[in-house]
Amino acid sequence: MICCVGTIGLEIVDCIPDISNIIVPYGGGGLICGIAISAKAHNPNIKVYACEVETACPLKAALQAEEQVTFSFRTSFVDGIGVKSVLPEMLPLVKSLVTDSIVVSLQEVADAVKLLSEMNHIRAEGAGAATVAAAMKGVVGEGKTACIISGGNIDTDKYIQCLQGQVPA
Repeated sequence: MICCVGTIGLEIVDCIPDISNIIVPYGGGGLICGIAISAKAHNPNIKVYACEVETACPLKAALQAEEQVTFSFRTSFVDGIGVKSVLPEMLPLVKSLVTDSIVVSLQEVADAVKLLSEMNHIRAEGAGAATVAAAMKGVVGEGKTACIISGGNIDTDKYIQCLQGQVPA
């Protein structure tokens, strides 16, 4: 799995050779590790950031505690990312590859869904739009930034709520 998604990192560095930052939605860790391994093989100075939503951000907690933690997970319309804890097998690898985890609010994700639709005609699910919300926080630093917009499976009613400026329940 990690090798397969690593091709995403290769595509990014091929299209944007001077990329500085990559923001990846964090679920189980396979996607971000694959992208980070392949991108950093081309340029070890690339910073790879995880993106988590406030209702499910165990990686941020684990990175701060420097150990495995269990997070009080709450379901939300951002259902493509978020778990109660980081997989124990993934934590050492993630810690070695990921610069930090950026936590975004549900409102920020809903706003990013709307922005992607209005500005780019992209129908993104919450997990994918979360990376754009993270980039809009302005915390990744200098240089070019790529956001992984990983899916378009959003319920139509929830999508409409985002377009109306609301946070879906």
